[in-house]
Amino acid sequence: MVPPLALDIDGTLTTPEHTIDPRTLSLLASWEAPVVLATGKAFPYPVALCHFAGVPERVIAENGGVAMADGDLTYAGDPERVDAAVEAFEARGGDLGWDGVDTVNRWRETEVAASRTADEALLRAVAEEFDLAFLDTGYAYHLTSADTSKGAALGGVAERVGYAPEDFVAVGDSENDASMFDVAGEAYAVANADETAKGAADHVLERGYVDGTLDALSRVRERAP
Repeated sequence: MVPPLALDIDGTLTTPEHTIDPRTLSLLASWEAPVVLATGKAFPYPVALCHFAGVPERVIAENGGVAMADGDLTYAGDPERVDAAVEAFEARGGDLGWDGVDTVNRWRETEVAASRTADEALLRAVAEEFDLAFLDTGYAYHLTSADTSKGAALGGVAERVGYAPEDFVAVGDSENDASMFDVAGEAYAVANADETAKGAADHVLERGYVDGTLDALSRVRERAP
């Protein structure tokens, strides 16, 4: 049987134009073991992707701050501390950088995401002051609790679906995927991955984005008994 999967979304299941590749939906629907979507996005995004792919809603959102599998929803981190850090950041002239209605953070519950046009140095300084983790996913800057991660969340989700974290094959592209790579049994970084993800992965793929992910999962399927 094929192993369960832990898949990042942006840069991993998407095209270089940041859109969901149609092949992603058939990939998710046809995999014979549990698939967990692990993302830095807010909770509704991976839930919606599961819904439209017709697969069970097994997700890790907000870099591990929110996780759900088989009807069990859990939270991690200290959102009040994150809110206090954002207040300090904005009081010192910082701007999260989202114009108009901030849909990036509107449904976010445990962390905050800032545009990569935001003042990185100030945001990093505030993160350190409030003992928060600063993550640069290549798409946004995130302030999240230091003990929150995709890897930590995968441990709980794996247990709920009847597996150990080391049973999973993980695919991702950013530094927020490194913790997931550390606990998964096998990890692939797509070609467009940052250096942190590549360094934590067992394999670095020749192709990027969803093409690389499809290559990795083709290998995994071919060797399954």
